[in-house]
Amino acid sequence: MSKVKIEAFKVIGISVRTTNENNQSAVDIPNLWKKFMEEGFLEKILNKIDNAIYCLYTEYEKDHTLPYTTILGCKVTSTENVPEGMVSKNIEGTTYEKFTVTGSLQDNIVYNEWLKIWNSELSRQFSTDFEVYGPKAQNPANAEVDILIAVK
Repeated sequence: MSKVKIEAFKVIGISVRTTNENNQSAVDIPNLWKKFMEEGFLEKILNKIDNAIYCLYTEYEKDHTLPYTTILGCKVTSTENVPEGMVSKNIEGTTYEKFTVTGSLQDNIVYNEWLKIWNSELSRQFSTDFEVYGPKAQNPANAEVDILIAVK
């Protein structure tokens, strides 16, 4: 865990409005990933900076216990041309607490880290938080994923 300053950036991807209540996000977010991968959205995103996949959590109603939007996509240079069925999001630059998890994605390493974050004393902004699935996450059996939490 370390504090980092992230400059503003843009993402294009697909989204779902979900909530952690009644484990709804445990259904909605895997379905979003399935759709993203099976329907080839990675290839459809225009103006990509690279092939890292960003999983954003944004538009919180209040905090992680109420509805929020999850966007799965890529960082882009421009949001001028958003393909049909996709959304764009401008993320403001701010300070983030960075967590890095390593291991098998099948072992729920990312979700388990979120459980710790939800139960922590972090002074969160509840603006936009995100996970980065970059080159080190390509091997699901031995992945490295960064989780960035916007903090006050």
